[in-house]
Amino acid sequence: MMFDLITPLTIGLIGSFHCIGMCGPIAVALPLKSHKPAAKVVGSLLYNLGRTLTYAVLGLLFGLLGQGIQLAGFQQWTSILLGIVMILNVLFPYFFKQRISLNNLFTGYAGRLISKLRQLFANHSFQSLFSIGLLNGLLPCGLVYVAIAGAINTNQLFSGALFMVLFGLGTIPMMMLLSLTGNMISGRLRTGMRRVVPYFIVLLGILFILRGLSLGIPYVSPKAEKLVPAERVMEESCCH
Repeated sequence: MMFDLITPLTIGLIGSFHCIGMCGPIAVALPLKSHKPAAKVVGSLLYNLGRTLTYAVLGLLFGLLGQGIQLAGFQQWTSILLGIVMILNVLFPYFFKQRISLNNLFTGYAGRLISKLRQLFANHSFQSLFSIGLLNGLLPCGLVYVAIAGAINTNQLFSGALFMVLFGLGTIPMMMLLSLTGNMISGRLRTGMRRVVPYFIVLLGILFILRGLSLGIPYVSPKAEKLVPAERVMEESCCH
């Protein structure tokens, strides 16, 4: 259980250095300049809580999907497939020079969201900052896809939501630091951490695959039931 709690927090903490490139400009440009120091902290916190709330809703939806997959008896295959997709999401842009990426599939959708975000940036109210966070949580992002894969792999409605909430909380320290201090984080540190993130995602993908393979390795690849629908498992247990 502790492993399942640490994983989303770690994804958020390490992955937030990747967020500097995608969400960083939004965090830096938040309409906080006219606010007093305490109000800036509250406004930044509201923005990040808005993001986290959106992640929680996504976690509910994809946790429900994972629950349905588990009931169908295909959770192990799903874990393997998600692991492969996570690895490919890192390798494809590298080999194809950014021509193939999951983010490219949502270009028009992202454009509409950014247009709405620009309207909200004209308003300096706390409500507007919270709304910016809500919409920001819907922007296409490879790191969010990784967290969603984890939510699916929880195979539970509320566990999926908890996974995404912890992921969101993990990203908050870096995002608040950016919104409150601007671009004061050194470029060398940003570049170094961004280089670490792809390796981290590949490692997570390998762990997902190992979990799906059910090799009997404690915590990493525990033994699981055979890949048969849940109804058949119940029928077999009744027969015995």
